[in-house]
Amino acid sequence: MSLDMLYGVFSMPAWGYALTSFVMVQVTMLAVTLYLHRDAAHRAVDLHPALRHFFRLWIWMTSGMITGEWVAVHRKHHAFSDQPDDPHSPVQQGLKKILLEGAEVYRVAARDPATVEKYGRGTPDDWLERHVYRAHRDLGIALFVIMELVLFGVPGIIMLAVQLAAMPVMAAGVINGLGHAVGYRNFECDNAARNLVPWGLLSGGEELHNNHHAFPSSARFSIRAWEFDIGWAWLRVLSALGLARIKKVAPAPLPALARPAAAPAGNGVDLETVSTIIATRMHVLRAYARLVTLPVLKAEAARSSSALGRYVAQLLVRHPDLLDPSAKVRLQGLLAEHAALRTVHDFRDRLATLWSGSIGNNERLIAHLRVWIQEAERSGIVALEDFAARLAVVRAQNART
Repeated sequence: MSLDMLYGVFSMPAWGYALTSFVMVQVTMLAVTLYLHRDAAHRAVDLHPALRHFFRLWIWMTSGMITGEWVAVHRKHHAFSDQPDDPHSPVQQGLKKILLEGAEVYRVAARDPATVEKYGRGTPDDWLERHVYRAHRDLGIALFVIMELVLFGVPGIIMLAVQLAAMPVMAAGVINGLGHAVGYRNFECDNAARNLVPWGLLSGGEELHNNHHAFPSSARFSIRAWEFDIGWAWLRVLSALGLARIKKVAPAPLPALARPAAAPAGNGVDLETVSTIIATRMHVLRAYARLVTLPVLKAEAARSSSALGRYVAQLLVRHPDLLDPSAKVRLQGLLAEHAALRTVHDFRDRLATLWSGSIGNNERLIAHLRVWIQEAERSGIVALEDFAARLAVVRAQNART
């Protein structure tokens, strides 16, 4: 046997094999984030049929995953994020288990017919899906192994190991595990999702996990000016080439308005005001924390002899569902001791009722917001009064932007 045959069709220096492996892993990450996640699961973008077929084939060959199963598990994750029925939550199952056994946890959920039936609707069900991908899920990996060995020979064994480990490590472990355990939070959504880093480069932008949970149907995961989502960059390129149609992106933050000089409290509120606030609710909550809760906390800390530091700020800002029993007890004691903090905290909860679905029809939503603004502007807390005045004119400003 010739020595050249050990290196397959393509004989390259070591850096060539490393670069090729990196590119193939990135193709896998793009297949997951652009096709499975943003297109198939959330309908935030329409990829060209040729791209969809390529990504379906690539995912089948490099992981054996089926579109309908992945989508079903992911949609169920959003429906019960970090709750007992979440298929892969480090909060419920432990970070170690998701990091080390994330692929197996996914596999168990994906093999549940009830989950696939309920949450996998609208995914491909054509001849290829029924007779090739689902019928012979292991054949794809076998073909990929053969292809790697033919093209790259003995070095292809290492390349195979890297490629086949990429999905379990990066997606099932890092994103599903660390993405709900470490990092920073732009938005206080009702789950523990965090942004791992502000620059989503290696996992197709999936590193911006908190942003995604705040706006699940957005094709762009980056929100703040200094964040970068490489998946979004690829979508812009594909869109320019006519290979993708972007359908939804996260709404922009509401403009920081000055308090109107003389505006009747709440009288300008209409359905457009309510709709705009509900659509931008994560931005509204973030602005409320920055413009109301934290300034009032700072003022209370200046007047109080008790320690009101960073932990207290987290108690006041964090979503109630994420507080453990001891934190809730500490929060109640804090609110009982400081009337101003109790007021702004209660107003935040009342504002959140606007998008909870518990109020009812449009007329009641408008009435609820009007009353909230009127009472906030009579609260005697300057920061809260100013914020209420801003909300009262959201519609007019939004129409100009």
